[in-house]
Amino acid sequence: MNSIIIPAYNEESRITAVLLHLSEEFPGQEIIVVCDGVDGTKDIVENLSIKNPNIQILNFKEKLGKGGAIIEGFRAANGEKIGFIDADESVNADEFKLMFDFDAEIDGVIASRRLKTSKILVKQPIKRRIASKCFNIFVRILFGLPFKDTQCGAKVFKREAILDIINDLETGGFEIDVEILWRLKNNGYIIIEYPITWKHSEGSKFNLNQSTSMLTSLLKMRFK
Repeated sequence: MNSIIIPAYNEESRITAVLLHLSEEFPGQEIIVVCDGVDGTKDIVENLSIKNPNIQILNFKEKLGKGGAIIEGFRAANGEKIGFIDADESVNADEFKLMFDFDAEIDGVIASRRLKTSKILVKQPIKRRIASKCFNIFVRILFGLPFKDTQCGAKVFKREAILDIINDLETGGFEIDVEILWRLKNNGYIIIEYPITWKHSEGSKFNLNQSTSMLTSLLKMRFK
């Protein structure tokens, strides 16, 4: 069995579609939705779980942030491989499924928009593309990570790799992707990038105003 984690902060407008698509591509697999918003997402997920008992819900009254939601999902997951994916379906469920099929000597796979064979169907706005490239340069220099894209919202790891670092994870925001990859690298795990088919989706919970807090959080973690 594998586990799929979906951070879901106020996702009532699209959580039904993503869960139906994931349920179709991952029959019998564990799907964990981490809710920490104030809209109707929790009720929608609970209704869907009646027909599909593989869908589980973790509900929190306080806002966790993407990082906090993923960490809680990690703690609840039982799968041999554990993946997480954004609720905006920038990465389709069928593409995400392919990421679980990696060789035994590999410890994880991360979706990448910047490989030669990646396909971008709908580009991000230019300001976000520039900010993303600058952030990636910052990450490569500060953390020594070799990846061309740390922030694409689809990643899969072996259970034992996640269990090895879970108690060290401390960032609560969108910077969690960097922390996970950095801690896995430091512990000797092998992570590869996967050329994804990707499209920009409106309604992202990330905005450029959060960049400063992400950088501050990463600097504190790096030099702690």
